[in-house]
Amino acid sequence: MGIKIEQRQSPNRNIGSEKKESIFKKDIIVFSKPFGSKKKEAFYVELSLLLKAGVRLKNGLNLLADAQKKKYDKNLLLTLVTEIDQGKDFSEAVRERKEFSEYEYYSLKIGETTGTLDQVTEALGEYYIRRNEQRRNLISALTYPIIVLSVATLSVIFMLRFIVPMFQDIFKQNNVQLPAITQFIVRVSNAIGDYGLITVLILAAIVLSRKLYVKKPWYRKTRDQVILRVPYIGNFVRKTYLAQFTQAISLLVSAKVPVLRSLGLVKKMILFYPIEDALGRVEEQILKGKSLSESMSRESIFDQKMISLIQVSEETNQTDFIFKRLNELYNQQVTQQAKIFSTALEPIIIMIVAVIVGVILIAMYLPMFGLSEVIG
Repeated sequence: MGIKIEQRQSPNRNIGSEKKESIFKKDIIVFSKPFGSKKKEAFYVELSLLLKAGVRLKNGLNLLADAQKKKYDKNLLLTLVTEIDQGKDFSEAVRERKEFSEYEYYSLKIGETTGTLDQVTEALGEYYIRRNEQRRNLISALTYPIIVLSVATLSVIFMLRFIVPMFQDIFKQNNVQLPAITQFIVRVSNAIGDYGLITVLILAAIVLSRKLYVKKPWYRKTRDQVILRVPYIGNFVRKTYLAQFTQAISLLVSAKVPVLRSLGLVKKMILFYPIEDALGRVEEQILKGKSLSESMSRESIFDQKMISLIQVSEETNQTDFIFKRLNELYNQQVTQQAKIFSTALEPIIIMIVAVIVGVILIAMYLPMFGLSEVIG
């Protein structure tokens, strides 16, 4: 039996309490998009719970709107309620908002058509849970090593910019012949003094102007291809996006969306150029009469194991089941590699920095022997 509208206060209180997470469990998001993946995770999970509890869609959206802390999010959900009141379907209301993707629109439309909106919203919630989890794994794997590398880099720059010139003045005053390694370190120190500020300004300008060309195909293509070529990191990022790809295909196929249409939708939501580009060619091959596994086998971005399992799914008509298993496999691999990466990278960085500092110290102490002879 559905929950009456007068009972709104209780569910609202429960939803609000679920949102009170520990600050240590929340993502640190800088320049976050309005109604991004983290908010969509909570939105779809909670909407699914309300629909399964018998709450009508419009009442559920009102409850979720009341629970929003930010005015923008509250107004977004209330706008959806208004459009539903005007006679539009939920999927149509979602389609007109830039915060939602075509992938979400078609998933929700299928849910409304088949009467399984509660199941579709649950699946969308699971999709965003996995997507956010993959993002957290990537951030946790990179954050600490990046901090260590940044501190170490600043320490080396400080030594080259301030400590080395002090030794250089002493050697110059006493006419000490400098070894080759010391001359090299002195030249690096002078270069930092002469071009350091210019280099910092150029890097800052590149970072700030990134928004101007971040959506340009040539930039995304170059950036993602460079990432793929980085040892270990490239494979880690590739598997992260393959996990997203398999989960999205699984959701759409289970909702009875044709494979070709599913590929077109996923291509628009996977923000990784090599997979987008590959899926475009896969679509063309399928239109020419090729099977999904045969079309994907032409693309190096996809694993041979994935292609073999998809071939099996085509023969046994278990595409949904196979893509779910592939998604679980890739998620396990991403989690394991994130742990290994974060564990192994820290000592490697420390070792590299130790070698650099050691070279600087040796370069500064070698001329000391000549200086002792001059003083003697």
